[in-house]
Amino acid sequence: MKKKKLLAMKMFILFTFTVLILTVSSELILYYSSRQEPMASDYDKQNSGVKISDQPDNNSTASSEGEADTVMNGEQDSIKNDSIDKNHSSNDIAQTKDTILVFGGDIYMSDSITSNYDTKGIQGVLSEDLLREIKQADIAMVNQEFAFSTRGTPMDDKQFTFRIDPKYVQMFQDMQIDIVTLANNHVLDFGKDALLDTFAALENGNLKYVGAGRNSTEAKKTEYFEVDDKTIAILGASRVIPVVNWNAGENTPGLLTTYDASVLVEEIIAANESSDYVIVYVHWGIEKNTYPEEYQRNLAKQYIDAGADLVVGSHPHVLQGIEYYNGKPIVYSLGNFIFYNTINQTALLKVSIGQDNDVKLELLPCKAANGQTFMQNDKEEVERFYREIEAISFDISFDKNGLINRD
Repeated sequence: MKKKKLLAMKMFILFTFTVLILTVSSELILYYSSRQEPMASDYDKQNSGVKISDQPDNNSTASSEGEADTVMNGEQDSIKNDSIDKNHSSNDIAQTKDTILVFGGDIYMSDSITSNYDTKGIQGVLSEDLLREIKQADIAMVNQEFAFSTRGTPMDDKQFTFRIDPKYVQMFQDMQIDIVTLANNHVLDFGKDALLDTFAALENGNLKYVGAGRNSTEAKKTEYFEVDDKTIAILGASRVIPVVNWNAGENTPGLLTTYDASVLVEEIIAANESSDYVIVYVHWGIEKNTYPEEYQRNLAKQYIDAGADLVVGSHPHVLQGIEYYNGKPIVYSLGNFIFYNTINQTALLKVSIGQDNDVKLELLPCKAANGQTFMQNDKEEVERFYREIEAISFDISFDKNGLINRD
């Protein structure tokens, strides 16, 4: 009995010892396995395209192509070929490029214009080089001097009344215009129904507008653009309407007018507080007069005192001069940009805003013949153009590249 008990005890001790060894071994294996996993993870990363060293890997070419696609997309957006909002996908590009704004004057899509467009497309309306300047801009703006509608009746006792089929909003889209001002003396030529049709046509075409609305709140609304980390604010108003009921009311469509500047000034103050650069596009002056009226100069100064950084004008159908007030530019009239068959002299205003908010202005000389507006490239004509604008301006000059200098 004693031997059997001793043998059983020995077997029990051996079994217990074996279990203990197996348990410790298992724990040691798990421990060393966990210590080795990060090393395996690092190795996997090195060979899966996530670069943690300078070692080449099979995915380096694909990564470079992806980066190239990003840069290409940024460049395409910057020239407005594929996207109206002109966002850049490369932060480096956004940090180094100037913000470019362009402005044209009065546009009326007369019969000669629509005929050219119907047969030749947008190239029949604008030359390639001029179209390129507009497409390369971050924001492009013009004065729409007509209603988009097929409704309404022409205003009594008005010599010229302008209305265009809404299908021609496509012309603005082909030009890649971003925003128009409707604050002028022709947008209500065919009544308020035609004005409402105009809003609908522009909205359906994804174009913004200022200076008019379905009520006074809409008419005075500021439109904002986010470009290259800058907020650009744009307002529009008219100092020329044929009758007082063209003013927008609390519940009636119409325009924002600036015979009394107080409402517009309040909107400029508000826009200045929430943006980096404020633009006011105003309809004013006397037709065919190349010099601004005194009231134009006074109003422009009020706008700038309120916070406007640039004042652009239209209505005279001819170019007027340029003036600086407190370091801010006033371009009194850009004349007709697209109108009838022939325009003897017009221009595209180009504004470049640098990263330090340094602003440069260029006036690109243009004219129109046979219903097409084009840039002037003849050296003598360009020189003569600049000398003529200097003569009707206030203490400015042009350098050899067309940049405007304050004298």
